Amino acid sequence: MEPIEDFRHGDVPGTILLFDPDHEHGDRAHRGDILLHPTPSSDPEDPLNWTRSRKHLAVSMACLYTFTIGICTAVQYSILTPLSEAQGLTISQLNMGTGITQLMQGWCCLLWQPIAMTYGRRGIYIVTIVLSIGPMIWTPFSTGPGQWYTHRVLLGIATCPVESLPEVTVPDLFFAHERGKYMALYAFVLFGSNFLAPFLAGFINDAAGWRWVMYFSSILIVLCSVIMFFFTEETIYFRQTTEGQDPSSLHIKTANGEAVDTAAQFTQPPRSRLQKLSLVTKLPGRPSNKQMLLKSWRALKILVFFPNILWAAFLYGSNIAWYSVINATISLILTPAPYEFKPTMVGVCYLSPFVFGAISSAWAGNFADSVALKLARRNKGIREPEHRLWGLAIAAMASTGGLIIAISLAYAVDCFKEISGESFVAIIVLRNTMGFAFSYAITPWIEKVGLRNCFISVSMLSLVCTGSFVLMILWGKNLRRSSAERYWRYGRMLVSIVIVATAFNA
Repeated sequence: MEPIEDFRHGDVPGTILLFDPDHEHGDRAHRGDILLHPTPSSDPEDPLNWTRSRKHLAVSMACLYTFTIGICTAVQYSILTPLSEAQGLTISQLNMGTGITQLMQGWCCLLWQPIAMTYGRRGIYIVTIVLSIGPMIWTPFSTGPGQWYTHRVLLGIATCPVESLPEVTVPDLFFAHERGKYMALYAFVLFGSNFLAPFLAGFINDAAGWRWVMYFSSILIVLCSVIMFFFTEETIYFRQTTEGQDPSSLHIKTANGEAVDTAAQFTQPPRSRLQKLSLVTKLPGRPSNKQMLLKSWRALKILVFFPNILWAAFLYGSNIAWYSVINATISLILTPAPYEFKPTMVGVCYLSPFVFGAISSAWAGNFADSVALKLARRNKGIREPEHRLWGLAIAAMASTGGLIIAISLAYAVDCFKEISGESFVAIIVLRNTMGFAFSYAITPWIEKVGLRNCFISVSMLSLVCTGSFVLMILWGKNLRRSSAERYWRYGRMLVSIVIVATAFNA
C-alpha cells in the first residue's frame, strides 16, 4: 500500500486556524468556538480523549518524576564547602562533576528519547528512575575525584529524560490551546526542584551531616519509583494526521488502486490493569528500529535546518546557564568570611529564586495562553507560535527562569509539533552542553575578572539573549516558512507509517 500524495497542509508549519466562531468547519472537532489541534481520533484510548482526571494523573506522574530527579541532581549545591572538606575535593572538581552530569543529561537524550518515541514513555520513566538509585547510593561512599566523576556520569546517563520526556508527555495529552499551562507547570517543577533541593539539603546537613543529604535523596527515589510503577500510564499514540491537517484527507491506495479512508478505522480495546503495567507498548504505526535509530541523527540535524528550534534551544540554554553560575558559586561565596553562612543559611538563600520561579512559571502558562488566544482572535482566528513570545518582554528585564523555560518550550512545540520529540532532544543537547561549558569555566572566570564583573557580564548577556525574542516576532514566521518543505517531508513519512500500519490492522 502506498500513501496518496495529497497530504494537505497549510503554507507555514505552526500556523493553524484556532477559532471557528461560525462553525464553518463543522466536520472538525470543536470546543466552543476553538478548533481542536491535533484532531482527536474516535479511539477511546487516544490520550486526547481521556477524562480530565486521567490526564491530570498522567501529567502528575511526569511532574513527580521531574521533581524527584531535580532534587537528586541539585541537592549538593548548598553543601559544596562541607562536601569539599569531607571528600578532599576542590570546589572546582565538584563543579566539574555537576557539569559532567549536565553534559551526559544532554547527549544521552540521543539514546533514551528515540526509544521513548517508539516503544513508549512509561518504560523509560520507570527504567531511568530506577537506574538513578545506584549512583545516589554510591555518592556518600565515594572517595577521590575519579569516583566522584564516575557516579556523576552514571547519574547523568540515568536522569537525562527529565528534560525531554515530560515535554512530549504534555503534547500527548493536551490540545494546542491548552499546552502553555501544563508546560508552565512542568517548568515550575523542574525549576523549583533545583532550588528546593539545596534549601532542604542545608537543614539536613546541619542536623545529620552531608551523607544524610544523599541518603535522603536515595530514599526519595526509591519511594517515587514505587509510586510511578503503579500509577504512570502510557501516553504514546501514533496519529493519522499532523497538527493543522484536515483529517478528511486521510486515505491510502490499495494494490488495485482503490482509495480507502483510514480515519478512525483502528481503535484499541481498553487495556487491563496488568497491561497498563507493561514497560513496553507496541502500537500500530510505531517506527521500525531502523527509523528509531535515525531519530537520533535527525535530532542533531534539526539544529541546523530548523532555526526556530535553534533559537529556542539557545534561549533555554543561555538562561539556565546563568543559574549554573549561581549554583556553582553561592556556597563558595557565602561560606567563608565575611559572611560565614552555615549550610542551612546557604540553603535558605535558594528560597528567593524558588518563590519567584514558582510565581513566574504559574503566571507564564496562563498569560502566554491567554495572549496567544487574544492575538489569534484578532488575527482572523489564525494562531502563530510567535504570539506566545510577548511574555518574554517581562522575562528580559527580570530573567525569570521559569517563565523563559515555559514559553521557549511551548514555542518549540507550536512551531513543529510532529517533530517535537526530536526537537526537545536537540534543545537539551545544546542547553546542557552550554551548562557544562559554564560549569567548567565559571571558577577560572571569577578568578580572572572578579566576582562583581563576572555577575555584571552574566546579567548583560541574559538581557541580550532574552531580548532576542523581538527578532523572532519579526522574522519567526519567515524562518518557519524556510523550514516548511523539510518539515512536511518528515510529516508525510510519519503519517504514512501510521496509515499503512492502521490499514493492515483494520
